[in-house]
Amino acid sequence: MGYSRAVKIGNTIEVTGTVAVDENSNLVGGNSAYEQTKFIIQKIEGVLKKAGASLKDVVRTRMFVTDISRWEEYGKAHGEFFKDVKPCTSMIEIKGLIAPEYLIEIEATAVTSE
Repeated sequence: MGYSRAVKIGNTIEVTGTVAVDENSNLVGGNSAYEQTKFIIQKIEGVLKKAGASLKDVVRTRMFVTDISRWEEYGKAHGEFFKDVKPCTSMIEIKGLIAPEYLIEIEATAVTSE
C-alpha cells in the first residue's frame, strides 16, 4: 500500500495507525478493548525503540475507536502506559476499521531530545 510503520525526520517520529495484530496477522485481545489497546501501545513502543525513542518521548496519540461507549477500557490501558508522560491525545469514534474485529487503531508522535 506504500506506507511506512514509522518515519523519523530530525527528532520527530511519526508512527502510523497501529491495530492489535501480531507478526502473523492474528488478532490479539479478542473483543477486549482494553487488551487490544495494551497490545497496540506495546507494538508502538517497539517501533519507537527501533527509531531510537521510547514511550516517554510521545507527545501525541490519536485513538480511532469503533465504539466510544467503551472509552473507559481504552483509557485505562492508555493511562497505564502514559500516566506520567501525559501526551496530548484524541479519541475519535469512527464507523469502522479495515477489519470488523479491530476495535481501535492508534497513531503516535514522539519527539526526542536529539
